[in-house]
Amino acid sequence: MSPTEITRSPGGKGRRIAALVKKEFLQIVRDPSSIALAFVMPVVLLVLFGYGVNLDARHVRIGVVIERPTSVANDFFSVLVNSHYFAPRLHLDRPAAEDAVREGRTKGYVVLREDFAARVEGGGNGAVQVILNGTDSNTANLLTGYLNGAWQTWLVQRGYRLGTVAAPLIGIEQRVWFNPEVRSRNFIVPGLVALVMMLIGAFLTALVIAREWERGTMEAMMATPMH
Repeated sequence: MSPTEITRSPGGKGRRIAALVKKEFLQIVRDPSSIALAFVMPVVLLVLFGYGVNLDARHVRIGVVIERPTSVANDFFSVLVNSHYFAPRLHLDRPAAEDAVREGRTKGYVVLREDFAARVEGGGNGAVQVILNGTDSNTANLLTGYLNGAWQTWLVQRGYRLGTVAAPLIGIEQRVWFNPEVRSRNFIVPGLVALVMMLIGAFLTALVIAREWERGTMEAMMATPMH
């Protein structure tokens, strides 16, 4: 029987594939680096990314400057204190708040202007000034949205208490079914599983090819009838 007939014999290709898979499996089992790369490294990457990558803004340190303390200004300041998004620190003046931002003790500061109460009575335009550290653009954008939301919510609630805002006929409530706490980690980690497995597959393939060339077995594999 000629070598060509052996190659084309029924089941020959399946046996060659099985032998090649067995050979690669034995090499991986006998090589601790491959085992670490295939099993240990994905777990380490998921743990690092899961705990290291955090896009949430919780208890962010911000400064608050009240130029003229009034009951209205203190009422809005209490909203920031009771929010789990902020950890406000009261400053006496703007220079003290700016120094805290430069030294990294706060991410920015909020200024309640001297005529805060009068501006609130007039609709609230220009009553609050927000100055944020832009070096971390993601945190700055989040704080901008959170502060704006706290401000608008406070204006509406104050209007209800004073009777200047009528109750809406239709109330809209937003509900998040997946990840109700809206934690960025719960959104990021599932995608990281696919990303890490893709990277590990590329690393293992590169490691196997490099090992075959270093040990001189690539030429022997190329000489086999395996395509």
